[in-house]
Amino acid sequence: MPDDLTKTGKADRDKVNVNQSHELRDWSKKLGVTEDQLKKAVKEVGVYADDVKKHLKK
Repeated sequence: MPDDLTKTGKADRDKVNVNQSHELRDWSKKLGVTEDQLKKAVKEVGVYADDVKKHLKK
């Protein structure tokens, strides 16, 4: 089922979805990395935002 962009909540804020262009753009900007760096981080540690943030700080 596709995401309903009108319904956001904690579950959406806790995960990084690099398959949606607006989320990829927004998370990249928020974390101060390129879209490619973000995709690589998600591939390495998974979609949970806390894990991605920790990984990118290394």
